[in-house]
Formats: sequence, structure tokens, C-alpha cells
Amino acid sequence: MPEWKGKTRGGSLGYRIFIAIIKHLGLGFAYALLVVVVPYFVPFAPKSTKASWKYWREIHHKTRLQSAGLVLKHYFRFGQVLIDKVAALAGFDKKFEYQFNNYEHFLELLDSDSGVVLIGAHFGNWEIGGNFFGNYASKLNIVMYDAEYEKIKDHINAQTGGRNYNVIPVNDDDMATIFNIKAALDKREYVCFMGDRFINENKIISHDFLGKEAKFPAGPFLIGSRMKKPVVFYFSVKEGIHKYSFNFFFAEPTKRNSEKKQEVQLLEQYLDVLEKQVKGHPEQWFNFYDFWK
Repeated sequence: MPEWKGKTRGGSLGYRIFIAIIKHLGLGFAYALLVVVVPYFVPFAPKSTKASWKYWREIHHKTRLQSAGLVLKHYFRFGQVLIDKVAALAGFDKKFEYQFNNYEHFLELLDSDSGVVLIGAHFGNWEIGGNFFGNYASKLNIVMYDAEYEKIKDHINAQTGGRNYNVIPVNDDDMATIFNIKAALDKREYVCFMGDRFINENKIISHDFLGKEAKFPAGPFLIGSRMKKPVVFYFSVKEGIHKYSFNFFFAEPTKRNSEKKQEVQLLEQYLDVLEKQVKGHPEQWFNFYDFWK
């Protein structure tokens, strides 16, 4: 079974603290605080630290000395991304600069009124994009694990006035989740999945990723390949202190009569794009568990 259980480290207390700091002391102070916070995680989050160490040593083939420094950088970048996400939700989005790649084609799909399947990853800062869908946000549905969603939603809503997109929580009732996803697509809305984490060991696809076999959730790729909707791979990458790039990649239609299953064809397209993104910004890969176990 995967070591990740659908919960993000930090929890509601962490969100409350950083929302207060950003509001009253500013982004710069919040970033500076990470210098104190990051060293805490190295000894007191041993599983995450071990996973980060293996990531740098075994996937990126860094030396021991390099890996030690990169573990710290990994945590620091993760902290910055969390702060940026909270800042954007709290109304400080104008402090950031944004660059969009393939955005015009992406908007054409949204305007086509056909419904769209978006597949992202726990890489970069995918959630910050929810603030920049403008009038499209009311039709954006993010599929999120229930344990993670329930833990933070009340505190985020209380401090920021809520979100401008919808959430489809994933729980033990698979049929209810599938019904909600299908209902959103039938209404020609947009459904966003994370394609790099799973909970159910029986619903996975194994595939090579960055040189080693890893497991991916079958759901997003089954739905994306079978629902006859446009599929877009979406990543938001932190490019500078206050700068993000939004990158959109468009999947080719899968072939039913191919030697490979349609969901595998779609997964391979996704992994081809994700590998290039991760190689360009390896410190923004935020799966702090033994992903290649």
C-alpha cells in the first residue's frame, strides 16, 4: 500500500498560522520564517526526509553532499509554494507575476462548451491556478481526497472567504464520486484530477517514470480516455520569488483498437510531459513519500 494516506502535512494549524503571518507581516516575513521551520522537518518528519533523500540519490543520482543540501531546498521550496497558495486564496494574488503557455488554445477548449478533463500533479503549485480561471471558475471541479479536503476547508473558508471553484471529494463510495464526475462533465463543466497519487492499490497502473517503475491511479486516465472529452495536462511552476508559469499540454485522442489499453495510452502521454516538467524543476516534486517503492 502507498505510504500517502490522503492527508497533507501541516494541517489546519499550519494554515491558520501562515494566513495570519501573511495578512499581518507580509510574504517576505513568511518566507524568512521558513529558515526556522525547514530544519525542524529534517529530523521530525523522518519518512518525508527519507523519501526526499532517496528521490535525490536514486532518481536524480546526486552525491551524498548534494542530496543533503537538496533535501533542505526541497522542503524550503515546498514551504514557499504553500505560502503562495494561501496568499493567493487570501487575496494577495496581485503580488505575483504570471506567464501563460498555450493559454489561447486552452481558453478555446473552455469556450467550446464541450466539457474538459484536466490532469495535473503534486508538482509546482497547481492549486494557485484556481484563482485565475475568472468566469470559468464556477464550472471548475477539482477532485480531491476527502481526508485532505475536510481537514483544511473550514479554516481556509473562514480566513479567505471561500474558494471560487468546486470540489468533488473522494471517499469510500466510489460510485458517488464517479456519478459526481460524470454529472459535471455532462453539464459541460471542467473536472481536474491529480494523476500522480492513489489510495486504492487495486485501481492502479504501473509504469516507468524517471527511470523506475511507479504506480499511478487508474481513475483519471480511464475517465479521460473514455468520456470523449478534450484532455489537458496542466502544471503551474514557480519560476521566481513571485513569478509563476502556467503550462497547458493537449492530449491526443486514444485509439480503441491499439495494442495498449486507452488508459495506458493516455497515461504515457501524461508521463512524457510530467517527466520533462520534473526534470526542469526537480525541487518542485512534492510527493514526500516513497513514490517508487
